Amino acid sequence: MNSHLRRAIGTALLGSLGLIALAGCGEDSGGSGGADSKTVTLVSHNSFAVSKAVLAEFTEKTGYKVRRQTGGDAGSAVNQAILSKDHPQGDVFFGVDNTLLSRALDHDLFTPYRAKGLDKVPAEFQLDAGEHRVTPVDYGDICVNYDRAYFAEKKLAPPRTFADLIKPAYKNLLVTENAATSSPGLGFLLGTAARYGDEGWKGYWKKLRANGVEVVDGWEQAYFDRFSGGGKGDKPLVVSYASSPPAGVADLKTKPAKAPTGVATGTCFRQVEFAGLLKGASNTKGGKALLDFLLSKRFQADVPLSMYVNPAREDVKLPELFTRYGVEIADPATLSPQKISKNREPWVKAWSSLVL
Repeated sequence: MNSHLRRAIGTALLGSLGLIALAGCGEDSGGSGGADSKTVTLVSHNSFAVSKAVLAEFTEKTGYKVRRQTGGDAGSAVNQAILSKDHPQGDVFFGVDNTLLSRALDHDLFTPYRAKGLDKVPAEFQLDAGEHRVTPVDYGDICVNYDRAYFAEKKLAPPRTFADLIKPAYKNLLVTENAATSSPGLGFLLGTAARYGDEGWKGYWKKLRANGVEVVDGWEQAYFDRFSGGGKGDKPLVVSYASSPPAGVADLKTKPAKAPTGVATGTCFRQVEFAGLLKGASNTKGGKALLDFLLSKRFQADVPLSMYVNPAREDVKLPELFTRYGVEIADPATLSPQKISKNREPWVKAWSSLVL
């Protein structure tokens, strides 16, 4: 399996929308953040990644050693933070995204702090701008990907929009993930709700089902088992990420003129990931320094090739791999965290009844 594509899936195995059984936490390094003021503990989901040299630079500049504690996927990690909020497991939490943000804020997980460099982050990512309980760190887009070779061979234009996917020309071509067990699957559902409205999305999914959409449990199964552009499958369309094409060529010694896969830019839903200073943190000073670091140009420049998402800062240039093989999503579908929080569970239940 392509290691870069594995990282690019981000929080793909979200598990039951934040209501899943809690995963056990692991540690990447030893030490205790509580008793040692020179150690700051970062709690995150499993997909957090940073280059060793960049992390070492933080320690050299601040004197703080970072202790990492991971808690499974994003849903598990947020659940764990909520259940342990009276005795937080660390100082900073990274990995709550806009699909789970309201839940974290409603449980009062974070102490407000305005991180240095926030003025370089576009307002559209600052979803808690008035209170600064969380800091935007990165963003990415869940989109339908297509197999260029298939559509070239069939002399068929690849789909570009949600509306295209229900056309007869694309019957039986799309595989997506279960919205109840997968972050990309949930993001695709939310994208259709943003596009067609609170009730209109149901009619859309009835048409999509009639047009032969296939549903599998998770991203890896969809991309590597069913998608013709990513593995051994026969489906030329898959719900994945806008970053999947550059991730797919990262390990190739000889780079092609174009990535083998493309992105249907009118099918995208935006995810934004945040970090916050945990309320009751043992090392608040170190936690604030770490938040400043996560928003520093040095860390932000490391984000694309470490986690295969985009840096939140607008003054950080993307690497050549992204600019050459990626695509900028100019108008992704979005929903407010409050709307997602209110509707996530009933929408998923309705979706399951309609589609599964």
